[in-house]
Order: sequence, then structure tokens, then C-alpha cells
Amino acid sequence: MCQHILTHLPGAQGMTQIVTISFFRFGSVHSRLWAFAMMGLARGQMSRVPGIGFWKLFGSGSNEGFTPKPNVSVYAVLATWPDRQTAERSLQQSAIFARYRLRATENWTVFMRAETARGRWSGQTPFSTTTQNQNGPLAVITRATLRPRNLARFWRRVPNISQVIGQDPNVVFKIGIGEVPWFQQVTFSIWPSLEHMNNFARKGHHARAIQAVRMEGWFKEELYARFTLIADTGTWEGDSPLKKLDIS
Repeated sequence: MCQHILTHLPGAQGMTQIVTISFFRFGSVHSRLWAFAMMGLARGQMSRVPGIGFWKLFGSGSNEGFTPKPNVSVYAVLATWPDRQTAERSLQQSAIFARYRLRATENWTVFMRAETARGRWSGQTPFSTTTQNQNGPLAVITRATLRPRNLARFWRRVPNISQVIGQDPNVVFKIGIGEVPWFQQVTFSIWPSLEHMNNFARKGHHARAIQAVRMEGWFKEELYARFTLIADTGTWEGDSPLKKLDIS
């Protein structure tokens, strides 16, 4: 169990919406079965967490998450909160998050504020945006519901995109997660700057895939959101990935 320590980053004050994404790694077969079962069983408990707004439970894919083959050891929870104090208190004190931490061999939570968001998620616009400094490090969430007829084409594209992002020396953290296997996909990535992120997004396989999405209508619903990083707690692979940014 990791000690609860926040690594403070620039722009951390104010009573504006906070978005958290928490990752949990499970080691034993028993704990992995528990985490899988909680994809359904945790829903009632999540909805009763004090102060929680929009929330989602995720499984992950193998090979950094960007494949249709599941990774049964890694799960995630996304949530919105009215302010940072509520987020920190509820994540630390609520029974359901405590159970996840207790069962997990490692956990890591990132605190963020949305800079920009477009599109919808389950028919909602979950993120309240604020004006932030776009010169610093940032996180990006993309989310889409795939049309069944486009599944094969989408998953043929993903390995090429995964290889490119994996070779990019500027990406600080990346993972593919999903609500419903194969059909509802989410990517979460952290970049040192908007320029670095744009350089990846607008070139090569990724750019061609986005063009195909627009021309062929692969998605029933999609969302893109960019976030200012506020803080993190816990570790992933033994340390905070944000230390790579040299701003913690």
C-alpha cells in the first residue's frame, strides 16, 4: 500500500471542477477476479460516494492498453468532483476506493482540470472547462463508441498507432482503457507540452486514422478533452510518472 502523498504542480488552487483518474494494478488471481467482478458490482457504491459527479469504471488492454486483448491486472476509475478538497477527501475516505487500494498491489491517481472538451460521453458533457496555461504539461483523454461495422478497420489501425506513440520520446504516460470491450474505447496520455502532443496527433498513422474516422463515420459518439495537471498520488511501476516532467 503506497503512502498517500500529493506531488503538487502549478495551478492548483480554486473552487473549480476537478477530474481524477485512478489506476489500480492487481497481482493475485483472486484479486484480479475481484476487480473484474467490481466492474459491475461497484456501480451502486460509486454512485453513493460523497461529492462524486460523472464517473466511469474501466478495464484495460494489453501492451500498454492499445490492443483488443484485455489486461486482467489493470483497472481504472474516472471521476469528476466539485473541487479539489472534495476529491482528495472522498478518494481517501470512501469505502469503495479504500477497498480498491487494499486489494491492489499498486495504485496511482492523477488530479486534473479540464482546459478544453468537445463531444459527448454517454450523452453527457461531463467536463467543465477553465482557462489554463497551455504552455505546461498536459493530459489528454479521447473516448469513442465504435459502430459495429467499423470494428475490424479500427482495430487494424490501432497496432500501428500504438507502435508510433510507444516510440515517441515525449509521451510521459499512455494507456488504452475501455468501458465495454472492443466497442467503447478510451485513451489517456500525458505530454510535456501542447506542442509535443500536437506533433504526434497531426502526423503519420494517427493523423491518417483520424482522417478515416471523419470520412467514414467510424464512431457513434466521441469526445476529446485536454487537461491541466494539478497533482498525483501513489505510484505506477514503482514511481510517479510525473517525475519525468521535472516539475514535481
